[in-house]
Amino acid sequence: MAKMQSRRAFLASTASGAALAPLVATQATAEVDPIIYEVQRSDAEWRAILEPEPYRILREGGTEPQFSSPKVSDFRAGTFQCGGCDLTVYSSQWRAVVQKGWVFFDHSEPDTVLTGIDGAVSEYGQMSAENTNIEAHCRRCGSHLGHIVHIEGRIRHCINGFALNFTPA
Repeated sequence: MAKMQSRRAFLASTASGAALAPLVATQATAEVDPIIYEVQRSDAEWRAILEPEPYRILREGGTEPQFSSPKVSDFRAGTFQCGGCDLTVYSSQWRAVVQKGWVFFDHSEPDTVLTGIDGAVSEYGQMSAENTNIEAHCRRCGSHLGHIVHIEGRIRHCINGFALNFTPA
């Protein structure tokens, strides 16, 4: 009888392990394989086409100092493109007036922004369950644009002005 129970336990654990193997393989692959973006450049190519501050923001995930971008106070009609690949990611019609020092939008153009949980941004204070920062990236080249934050009672895109190019209407 003991042999039968041992065999059953062995078969049950083998079956469980076999069922979990694809999940473990998927997790391992997800951590190793990079996302393939439509626009791909080497680090040298990115540095050649971007000024130092946009490079720091777009490629290193930096945050510009508050009120440092002229786009913060420029409310002309037009569209905003990713500074890395020129994909139109925002429109002035969704621009939000928030005097916190960055460019704010109520939402992006459809299917243009990827999101993910980010670490703490010193300008926003310490992270907690209430203020976890969600990073916003261009879906075409993967460049860091800013964050999606809860501010003034609404969910808004808080975007670095130096991460965007502007085309007037």
